[in-house]
Amino acid sequence: MITDPIAINEHFVKLDGVVVLGIDDPEGGPFRAHVETMERPHGCPSCGVVAHVKDRDRVELVDLPVYGHPSRLVWHKRRFRCPEESCPMGTWTEEDARIAAPRMAMTDRAGRESTRQVGKWGRSVNEVARDLDCDWHTVNDAVVAYGAGLVDDDPHRFGDVVALGLDEVLFVRRGDMHRKEFTTSIVDVEAGQLLDIVPGRTGTEPKAWLEAQGAEWRSKVTYATLDLSGPYRSVFNAMLPDATQIADPFHVVGVATRKLDECRRRVQNELLGHRGRKSDPLYRARRLLTRAEERLSEGGREKLLGLLRAGDPKGDVTASWHAKEAVRELYAHADEQLATEWIDRLIEDMSDKTWPTEVRSLGRTLLHWKHEIIAWHRAHFTNGPTEAMNNLIKRVKRAAFGFTSFRNYRIRSLLYAGKPNWSLLATVRPR
Repeated sequence: MITDPIAINEHFVKLDGVVVLGIDDPEGGPFRAHVETMERPHGCPSCGVVAHVKDRDRVELVDLPVYGHPSRLVWHKRRFRCPEESCPMGTWTEEDARIAAPRMAMTDRAGRESTRQVGKWGRSVNEVARDLDCDWHTVNDAVVAYGAGLVDDDPHRFGDVVALGLDEVLFVRRGDMHRKEFTTSIVDVEAGQLLDIVPGRTGTEPKAWLEAQGAEWRSKVTYATLDLSGPYRSVFNAMLPDATQIADPFHVVGVATRKLDECRRRVQNELLGHRGRKSDPLYRARRLLTRAEERLSEGGREKLLGLLRAGDPKGDVTASWHAKEAVRELYAHADEQLATEWIDRLIEDMSDKTWPTEVRSLGRTLLHWKHEIIAWHRAHFTNGPTEAMNNLIKRVKRAAFGFTSFRNYRIRSLLYAGKPNWSLLATVRPR
C-alpha cells in the first residue's frame, strides 16, 4: 500500500518523473490534474549550453475519464532560453512524449486508447469524443496519427501472400451531382486480410502499390482473383504475369443472370410495349427466373413454366433461363478437364445465331474469360474474402456517416479490417 501523499499523486498520473502540483475539480466541469516534469538540467539543442527557464506555459490536454467523469491534464510546460548570446536557438518549449506527442491536444494514453476504441472496436469518433467531452477533431487527429503508425510502420503486418484479390468499393459521392468516387481494396484472399486501399478503380494505383512491394514479394503471389474487371486483369497481367488469374464464380453466374433479366425486359417491351406490370406473366416470373432451378419447389417450377408459356411465345426468355442454368452447372463439376469440355461446349452452342442476342453476348463473355473461369476448378479461390473486406469497410463508413477525407477513410478501414498487431499500440510513434 502506498501511503506517502507525493507518491500517491505520482502513482495517480502513472508517469514517472512527473509531479502533481494540484487538483481542480469544479462542479459541472472536467476534473483537472496540474502537473509538471521534475526539474533537471536541459542543454541547448543547438550549442549544448545549460539552458535557463524563461517562463511556464499551461497546456491543457484531454485525458482519459476519471471515475466516469471527463478529465484534463494541465501540463505546466517550461519554456527555455539559451544564455549564449551568439546562439541562434533563442527559446524553445520542453517536450515529453510520455505525456503527449508534439502538437497533440490529448495525452498520449488518451490518444492510444481512442485509437483502440475507434479502430479495433469500430466505434465512431463522435462517440469517443462525447465520452472524453472534447472536440471531434481532437479524437480524429489522434486516431489518424497513432493509427498510421500502427498500420504503416509495422513491416510485419502482412507477410507473403499466396492469393491476392482486387475489388472496387464506393468511397464518396461529391458535389451537387453526387459524383461517385471509388477506391480499390487489395486483399489477401487466403488470410482474409485487408492489405491496403488505393484511390480509384483503374489499374494505375494498384500497379503502383504492387510495384512498391518489390519483385521478390510479387513472385510469391500464385493466384489472383478478380470479378471480370478489365482494368484489374491488366494489373495482374503487368505486375503478376506468373500468377494464375481466377474469375470469381459469383460474378460469372451474375453475368448470366443479368443477361437473362435483359432478355426478359426486352421481350416484355416487344410484346406489350411497356415495362412490366404486376399482371404481366414475365413480370410475375422475374424472381422465379433468378432462383436456382434445384431450389424451386414443384409448384414453383410449374408456375414458372406456365408463366413462360403465357408470356414468352418465341422462347427467348426460356432459352436464356436454360443458358443461365447451364453456366451454374459449370461449377457443379469438380474435375478441371470436364469443366473445360463443358465451357467449350457452351461457348460453341451459344455462338449459334438462332439463340437470343443476350445468350450470344453471354457466350462471348465466357470465351473472353474462359481460362480465368476454368482456373477456379484448379485452385478454388474466390473473391469472396475481398467482398467480405468491403463489407467491413462499409461498416466503418456507416459508423462514420461517410467520409470525405481519403486519409481518414484508409486509416480507419485498415485499423478495422487490416489485422494490425494491437500489442504494438503501446510502442508506436504517432505520425
